[in-house]
Amino acid sequence: MSSPHESRAPRTGGVIWRRAVTTTRQARILPDGCTDLIWSSRTGLTIAGPDTTAALADLTAGDHVVGLRFPPGTGPAVFGVPATELTDQRVPLGALWPATAVAELTEGMAEGDGEVLDRVAAARLTKAGGPDPRGRQITSALAAGESVASTAASLGLTERHLHRASRHLFGYGPKTLARILRMRRALTLVRLGMPAARAAAESGYADQPHLSRDVRALAGVPLSELRG
Repeated sequence: MSSPHESRAPRTGGVIWRRAVTTTRQARILPDGCTDLIWSSRTGLTIAGPDTTAALADLTAGDHVVGLRFPPGTGPAVFGVPATELTDQRVPLGALWPATAVAELTEGMAEGDGEVLDRVAAARLTKAGGPDPRGRQITSALAAGESVASTAASLGLTERHLHRASRHLFGYGPKTLARILRMRRALTLVRLGMPAARAAAESGYADQPHLSRDVRALAGVPLSELRG
């Protein structure tokens, strides 16, 4: 199985990824705060909602998979439902979009071109008035290590209103999003060759065991299995 090839999605600001599956197996997908629109040559168009823990995806040899990963908080504007309705879910696109729109997109994906996903999603975003700007603001603040209280204050919200907005935009509250973003940052540093103890400190963990516990809880496997 090849690793996904990724490129920037110029219209939506997301990431277009492509995977040619050579071996039938399960892939472990780590939570990242994002929602994906996925086309498979075998199963068609699917929405992958924001995950709270790692999801296992069934991959079949010979399948060609193309996805558009939206920036955190963008999914509701594209799909027309709160992110909480998609949390930890894999939903056929036809459950949310009109059959004609799904048929047109399916036809447009005959060549497996991720730019088609980006173009169609951008049109939906425009129709919705664009993504909620709070999605980027909340993500940036929490990724920088800001507390929930300071993040709420920076947006002029109470913590209760921030929690409500986060559930709508991301599918879970700000504490869960912050935990996921912190783990992703630590994993990135470890994969770049940084010792785990230093990566833990740089990412805001109390110590390396704290990082190890979080990785086990969110990814379902030890940190040692995610270094590559």
